[in-house]
Amino acid sequence: MSEAKKFVPFVSNESTMAEFTLRALLIGLVMSVILGAANAYLGLRAGMTIAATYPAAVIGMALLKVLKGSILEENFARTVGSIGESVAAGAIFTLPAFFISGLWKDDFSSSGHYITASLILIVGGILGIMFVALLRRVMVEDAELPFPESVAAAEIHKTGRTGGTGSVYLFSAMAAGAFIKLLAEFKFFAESWRDFLYFSKQTITATKFSGQGGLLLSSPEISPAYMGVGYIIGPKLGALNFSGGLIAWGLLVPIILYFLGPNLDISGMANGFMQSNPGLSMQDAYNKAWISTAVSIWKYIVKPIAIGGMLMGAGFTLFKMRKSLIAGIGRSVGDVKKAASGSAVVTDRTDKDIKFSWIMIGIAGAAIATFCITKFMFHTDFVPALAAATALIVLAFFFAAISGYLVGIMGSSNNPISGLTLTTLVVTALIMVLLGVDKLHGGVAAVLGVAAIVCVAAAVAGEMLQDLKAGHILGGTPWKMQVGDLIGVVLSGAVMFLVLNFLNQADIAEGIQKGYVGGFGSEKLSAPQAGLMSMLSIGIVDGQMAWPLIIVGMLMGLGFILMQVRSPMLVSVGMYLPLGTTFAIFLGGLVKGVVDMICAKRGYNESQRARIENIGVLLAAGFIAGEALTGLGIAPFKIAEIKFLEIFANPPFAISLVILTIIALVMIFIPLKKAGSPDEPATPMNM
Repeated sequence: MSEAKKFVPFVSNESTMAEFTLRALLIGLVMSVILGAANAYLGLRAGMTIAATYPAAVIGMALLKVLKGSILEENFARTVGSIGESVAAGAIFTLPAFFISGLWKDDFSSSGHYITASLILIVGGILGIMFVALLRRVMVEDAELPFPESVAAAEIHKTGRTGGTGSVYLFSAMAAGAFIKLLAEFKFFAESWRDFLYFSKQTITATKFSGQGGLLLSSPEISPAYMGVGYIIGPKLGALNFSGGLIAWGLLVPIILYFLGPNLDISGMANGFMQSNPGLSMQDAYNKAWISTAVSIWKYIVKPIAIGGMLMGAGFTLFKMRKSLIAGIGRSVGDVKKAASGSAVVTDRTDKDIKFSWIMIGIAGAAIATFCITKFMFHTDFVPALAAATALIVLAFFFAAISGYLVGIMGSSNNPISGLTLTTLVVTALIMVLLGVDKLHGGVAAVLGVAAIVCVAAAVAGEMLQDLKAGHILGGTPWKMQVGDLIGVVLSGAVMFLVLNFLNQADIAEGIQKGYVGGFGSEKLSAPQAGLMSMLSIGIVDGQMAWPLIIVGMLMGLGFILMQVRSPMLVSVGMYLPLGTTFAIFLGGLVKGVVDMICAKRGYNESQRARIENIGVLLAAGFIAGEALTGLGIAPFKIAEIKFLEIFANPPFAISLVILTIIALVMIFIPLKKAGSPDEPATPMNM
């Protein structure tokens, strides 16, 4: 058997190049907070996040290039900068559930809840990094794990040494996204358009059933961020997400409203709207009453059905990955045995992790912290707290290993963190029920807390392994990257609750002004995964599950599976989101589809397609970050009830359509202009 070719990193093992420097750390920490906050905004509104690796790589390169930094400093800054996104994913999937479930409803912003939430996020982040330090060596060196996004990120850094970074596209799109968001706040254009199409009252043929209702019509929300999300996930996944919106708003809400309509006091509701808004016409008041009723049906009936569908979709996702999951568990057990035996003394700089003794101390500390949180903050008894801490370590270890393995196969953008978290939540909830713990004795809070810690650990583990693989290719030092990420998760965990609280308070304030119930779970701040966590934890622990609706949703999800729908989970998430949101994401997917069609028609080769793809992704990421960061920036003004200048009292929707068209044209033609010649070499960032 011939000897395998020895891997040689981009920067040699003997190199003393600058890496863990103060400037690289500070740049990484700032990116970690900013990109994490942007993803929190996006995830709460759209139910999904985007990988921060590419934006972090481009921004870090642009800044360090000016400072004449080394490629290892760029790698280090990217590693620290991208970890905030995984902390944000864990936060938005779980922490709003404390609000939605009613546990922190009246005092979400209290200092006690800040401490609890920050501890949860920090403990989860540290736990994920500790487990990654155990698993790194075998995973990053496994030829069977391609780590596609890691390879692309490494190539970005390599190409940045010889050419441009592409930062001009990212920062220009960020500025454009921020500008459009501000124009919307100044009421230069309407963010959306809604109307109600009435169904006349009639009796169904050959029955005694009569109905009256209608169909809520909605435009796509004018949002660069949603368009960017759609562009990144592509036309097929965007269409699946939108199909869920059509099922919810085109089928379920109208048919339920049709049968409820004759028994509703629409006239009374309309008169109430006219009394509270004296300038409102009778027609507009009736319109508002029907729209309000349709939204209520979606919120209280259709959403639980969607949750059942998400539950079935998550289970099916894990079932499809069963071979990978089993392989990941087996691999992780073997890796721990090797690490514990200390079989090999590592001398190479590029192969040194955090010391095994410190890893064990970190894991033990996380278990003790979980016990203390469950016992003293959630007020459970000793045995349930001990069971929660034990379950946490076991589940976090396996799911961190599984998350890393799946990232190695398909990248962190496709990592099914929500499915892993749901599994954790159900297992922990059942343990609490078996121990006789109910809602009054901290059962629901303990379940959500453990699920949150495991969710953050799994998300951080996947992102960390992805960055370690990129560092392995470039010649980075593992223990330095791991220590940098430890600092990153502590800072991100300390500020993420503040970001969530800002968004929650701003939506509550806006809801008071515009006449809707704001906060997590509202129409504008949907937080779909957290809503699912809340309903499941209360339903299992406290016996308040809306089982008929959940079961109907699960059967619907099973129908999607039998129809071989590509992603039943995504369809169900689309049902959970407002129609304007899914419509805008769908349009972004269509834009990407148009770009792909033009590429095919012009006969572009792989190199040209790669350049177009990279420019498009950077533009999309810039639109997302620009709108999200601006949304966070104006949140304090909304909380303080400071009104912005209104250019139009009733903005014309024609302007909205023009802006929507401009966004689409930018995302089509700018990438296509950068296709380059067919004989240029193919690199992930050749611009």
